[in-house]
Amino acid sequence: MKATTTPRVKVCCISSIEEAWIAINSGASALGFVSNMPSGPGVISEELITEITAKIPPPIATFLLTSYQETEAIIEQLRRCRCNTVQICDRLLSGSYQDIRTALTNVSIVQVIHVTDERSVEEAIKIAPQVDALLLDSGNQSLAIKKLGGTGRIHDWKLSNQIRELVNVPIFLAGGLKPENVALAVEIVAPFGLDLCSGVRSQGKLDEAKLQEFFKQLKVLS
Repeated sequence: MKATTTPRVKVCCISSIEEAWIAINSGASALGFVSNMPSGPGVISEELITEITAKIPPPIATFLLTSYQETEAIIEQLRRCRCNTVQICDRLLSGSYQDIRTALTNVSIVQVIHVTDERSVEEAIKIAPQVDALLLDSGNQSLAIKKLGGTGRIHDWKLSNQIRELVNVPIFLAGGLKPENVALAVEIVAPFGLDLCSGVRSQGKLDEAKLQEFFKQLKVLS
């Protein structure tokens, strides 16, 4: 599926209502909230996620990043955190995407594909018909301590472009995006959306100046 003229932007690793509004006021259409992960930045408690999402206006998508691999656990976590989108950061081991749809009819499902080689392309093609969108990231599920996001590294964008051309669902591009490389990323991949974390942060906190520069670079492309 081809990108919109200007990709939508999801700002991830939101840790406070103040960060949420910085992102929204800068132009973000989606926010990401990181629940318990084996590694990586931005993890906050489910209680804080629920507190923040309760104050987010409905047009904004609220993504719950989960490392759970069982649909029952994912469904229960979504019910606790009350996000309108689930970002599944690892592979499902039990249950199905349809189980989530049946239990939570208003929740959108986004599956993360960690782009490493041609096998990632095959995985994306297989999963795409079952979900609402794919998010292409630079993690590694094969490590002793899994990396499921927030690496700050880019992956092979040519593989991401290949996936985008072969599937019929929206593609979000993640991994090492920042103001300096967003134009090239959009040129190569032409994604539906962009997912930001480390590239718009300073000392772990959302940097409003960096975020505004990122959106400035996007406007140049439109």
